[in-house]
Amino acid sequence: MSLIGKFASVGGATMASRVLGFVREAMIAAFLGAGPVADAFYAAFRFPNLFRRLFAEGAFNAAFIPLFAKEIEGGGPAAARKFAEQVLAVLLLSLFTLSALAMIFMPFLVSTVIAPKFIEDPDKFELTVVLGRIMFPYLAAMSLVAMLAGILNSLRRYFLPALAPVLLNVVLVSGLLGAGYLELSAPGVGMVLGWSVTISGALQLGLLVWALRREGFSMGFVRPRLTPAVKRLLWLALPAAVTGGITQINLLVGQIIASAQDGAIAVMNYADRLNQLPLGVIGIAIGVVLLPELSRALRAGDMQDAQHLQNRSLEFGLAITVPAAVGLAMIPEPIIALVFERGAFTRETTIVTASVLAAFALGLPAFVLTKIFTPAFYAREDMRTPLWGSLISVVINIAGSLLLFPRIGVSGIALATSLAGWISVLFLGQRLVSGGLFRLTPGTLKRIGLILIASALMGTMLWWVEAAFSDVLLDASLALQLPAVLITVLAAAIVYFGFAFMTGGLDRAEFARMFRRPKKA
Repeated sequence: MSLIGKFASVGGATMASRVLGFVREAMIAAFLGAGPVADAFYAAFRFPNLFRRLFAEGAFNAAFIPLFAKEIEGGGPAAARKFAEQVLAVLLLSLFTLSALAMIFMPFLVSTVIAPKFIEDPDKFELTVVLGRIMFPYLAAMSLVAMLAGILNSLRRYFLPALAPVLLNVVLVSGLLGAGYLELSAPGVGMVLGWSVTISGALQLGLLVWALRREGFSMGFVRPRLTPAVKRLLWLALPAAVTGGITQINLLVGQIIASAQDGAIAVMNYADRLNQLPLGVIGIAIGVVLLPELSRALRAGDMQDAQHLQNRSLEFGLAITVPAAVGLAMIPEPIIALVFERGAFTRETTIVTASVLAAFALGLPAFVLTKIFTPAFYAREDMRTPLWGSLISVVINIAGSLLLFPRIGVSGIALATSLAGWISVLFLGQRLVSGGLFRLTPGTLKRIGLILIASALMGTMLWWVEAAFSDVLLDASLALQLPAVLITVLAAAIVYFGFAFMTGGLDRAEFARMFRRPKKA
């Protein structure tokens, strides 16, 4: 399978999760709007989600995969299994300890880290504490899921690990349907959401355990010990954890600042859900596939293949995310209104959420570029350079949020997050080029220029359509609004892809192979 084909495989599975995520968010918006229960749920869920990104997905994708691959090459499957068992033992002990402490001290965490301003509303504060305790075991389950996904990715099995998050949305949507049938109150809906998150974590873990056994790879339980291999993993994982979770760190910073304004946390989450569609589908797909592929190329000493992988990843990432960012920035209100505006989600909330979405969209290409640049460092076991980029990003984000939030409200936090993302990725790109680790080929430079021109043409068309047909896009009945938005998106895609394919900005043959069935032997 080609590199683009692998991206498409992971991206397709992630797309299924994101589509169900839209259904989930639309239902939550209809049930809870931007009210106190929505604020409490999103605040409580952000904390275990942050730790999942910091100490699970980010750390294991960056540190575990290269070390596990080395064990396979050096000692075969038996050595790799022994290493995995050692890591599993230490991970289980650490997760049990962390989960127990977090659940005991959840009131302190909510009042100091998660949402300090909630202390002024006792009911919201108490609900956040309860939901935090219910959902924190999700961290433990997802940390184990991340490890098993790392093993599967190292074995070049990408689809099921990417598909596992679908279960989160399946369980949440099912829970919401049940809550609606039972006509539960808003706090009752919040409790259903909390338990659904934890149940989904157990189901995802079960799926990947089954997937590993199907591959003939099983692990036993051993006594936790800090062996040299585990120490090496921890040494590499600590900076990688911070780097891999930088987006979540920035969102948590924004959440803490936004907790001073009622409804702001929910608004940020609704906007981020839409922003995460292209970021998740493309950024995660590239990050999942590129690291193991690049690690193999570098271990084989094939620098030409390494350069090819990075250039093709850059082209593919920008080809999808630049037009997506332009679209989200140009017509945020029609998109938000179509997806969320019903029930408790009012037009006023739509306007605020749209401004946040547009600000997030400005940083979308930067976050995907980060997914492309960081594997070049991780594959060489250089964890410090991405860490410095992350620290720069956090400083810029905190300073920008504190400066902009009092002046332009919650959209200022999103704008600061985007600015921080661009400064961080510029730092990483400069270090790659100056260190001789990455070189843009003339063909890639040409295609990037054509992608930017195609996106600008598409953006101009969207600006005109939104100005000329705003009544239909925003205020018509759903029967008219839905086809109007879909036709607008389709027309934008035709303008973008038409120009890009005609001028060579995109490779028609490469994209055609993504949708072509392989010939039977």
